[in-house]
Amino acid sequence: MLKKAAVLVLACASLAASLGCGTTKSRFVYAALPTSNNIVAYREDPNSGALIQLAGSPISAGSGLEALALHPSGKYLYAANSGSNNISLYTISSTGGLTEVTPRTTAGTSPTLLAIDAAGSFLYVANTGSSDISVYSIDASSGTLTAVAQSGGPTAPLGLQAMNMALAPSGNFLYVTGEEQLAGGTTTGIIEAFSLTQGTIAQTPVPNSPFFTGNSPLGLAIDSSGSHLYTANKQDNSISTFTINADGSLSAVGSAIGESYTGPVALLIDKSGKYLYVANQGSANVAAYNIGSDGGLSLLSGSPFTTGSQPSVLASDSSSKYIFVGYNSGLQSFSMSSGVLTSVASYTLTATGTPTSIVITP
Repeated sequence: MLKKAAVLVLACASLAASLGCGTTKSRFVYAALPTSNNIVAYREDPNSGALIQLAGSPISAGSGLEALALHPSGKYLYAANSGSNNISLYTISSTGGLTEVTPRTTAGTSPTLLAIDAAGSFLYVANTGSSDISVYSIDASSGTLTAVAQSGGPTAPLGLQAMNMALAPSGNFLYVTGEEQLAGGTTTGIIEAFSLTQGTIAQTPVPNSPFFTGNSPLGLAIDSSGSHLYTANKQDNSISTFTINADGSLSAVGSAIGESYTGPVALLIDKSGKYLYVANQGSANVAAYNIGSDGGLSLLSGSPFTTGSQPSVLASDSSSKYIFVGYNSGLQSFSMSSGVLTSVASYTLTATGTPTSIVITP
């Protein structure tokens, strides 16, 4: 059954002069706002990176909305509703409109993180309340979800509360960050790594997992070649770099880089794989790093770049010409050239909250 669609209509003629409408394919930007349980929707002008909010936005979402995931086809949007323990599916119209398909799909307790493989075949859901992962196969013709039973039961146990989650580009490995309490009561950040086979998570982690990283590893990013993995460690104000080995295990590349900025919480690697961006929540900026051939990092000249207060999430469009930052009660768009960010505009949200997830159609 289809719920009533949120009517998101754009009048191209009225936008043509300011946004160059019709010159290239439009992209649509969606951001999750947990405080108000809303999804805000924008059209991105492909020529400038400017955003215009769609009519009918913000769109009501499920209770405790936390994360969004976009199907590679650009036809379907998924939302994790941590308050109601389920996943919403929305179909996306040619004008960016969202229509929710009901009933919602049941998940574990407090689903907060989503990841879809590059083929668009499987959706992985990290449930922080039940410390496990639910996996669903995706019907390419409708976007509907079907639960995939795991080796040890309906879900795959983690043994930790996931802070972030990412799939290797190959779709063969899943990485989850969290924290582990050590003897004496101290806490350290860890990365759990699992091999995957057709949506089934191996019961035993990859060799030597978990891998130790900095404290509060909220940021997680993997380069497009699947060669290197990075974590942003909020409590330590540091960035850790790892080489991804053939068996999915991780090897640290040198020591973690200490930032002179406060509260790194999100990471983004541009499509070229040359630059790593770090949202520093406490410093209200985005730092940019050059990525060396060995995965090592060096601060880019001109970095950091000022944002709105408490930046929390980063995303880029498929052209990698524009980067979007979610901050306290707003969104900011930047153009990117040779790694350098130039602010295009800032947008005050019409619904309450700080974005926790941003996705952009191809």
